[in-house]
Amino acid sequence: MPLTATETCLSQAGGMRYGPHMSNTPPPGDRIAKVLARAGVASRREAERMIEAGRVTVNGKVIDSPALNVTAKDKITVDGKPVSEPEPSRLWLYHKPSGLVTTTRDEKGRATIFDKLPEDMPRVMSVGRLDLNSEGLLLLTNDGGIKRKLELPATGWLRKYRVRVNGRPKDEDFAPLRKGLVIEGERFQPMTVTLDRQQGANAWLTIGLREGKNREIRRAIEDIGFTVNRLLRVSYGPFQLGDLKPGAVEEIRRRVMREQLGLDAEAEPAGTAKRAPRPQRKRAPVGKKLRK
Repeated sequence: MPLTATETCLSQAGGMRYGPHMSNTPPPGDRIAKVLARAGVASRREAERMIEAGRVTVNGKVIDSPALNVTAKDKITVDGKPVSEPEPSRLWLYHKPSGLVTTTRDEKGRATIFDKLPEDMPRVMSVGRLDLNSEGLLLLTNDGGIKRKLELPATGWLRKYRVRVNGRPKDEDFAPLRKGLVIEGERFQPMTVTLDRQQGANAWLTIGLREGKNREIRRAIEDIGFTVNRLLRVSYGPFQLGDLKPGAVEEIRRRVMREQLGLDAEAEPAGTAKRAPRPQRKRAPVGKKLRK
């Protein structure tokens, strides 16, 4: 029988009530949705939906509200499968090839990025998306909180793209993109646009933006009369694609991740052996052009 919202105010591990007419001491542990996100099960919002659907149990009892704190002593399952203890937050660079969709499942049966990740990768989530025909840098994380933090518009990290368009544009053609466009009632924020070079029937651009609306660059370029035939993301905030090969994954050092994301240092779980740091590839600085 599911626990009611009132009953979920009881910490399963600590036996401590918190709420009206109860103890003013907060229960120990963390909210269940946060714990599920840190364990890489889903984002916090997705975890809350799973709880409301009755897919989560704590110590053998189905819960129906995320208003529950749990500790390491609690036994949590999702769809009947035990949830492992949360790993420390981790972040990876991934070079998404063209032809893959950025979703866990595709209703059309197309291959997803998760089908092609190395077998030894833990369960991860993508930070934002790149559409089917786009390629380049995609951030992956095992922490739903980091995913949400990096996707929030307030984060405002600059994302840079190398873009190939068909035609012979002039620099002044991109003035509308630099000012900001409204397409079919949807407002696009100003972009930085550099016309790099003409290569036969195509031109190469470098475009920077701070938001991630669906097919934003392609729609903006089409609005001024040109067509994108290749789109490659080369950076996301401070993280660079560099010479990472298509399909390759590289983990970011935790110290670097914490510094760039403004996170507090977190202790390793008790009894967990420290992993040896993985060698880091040399990455090109922002703005360095890739060879074509």
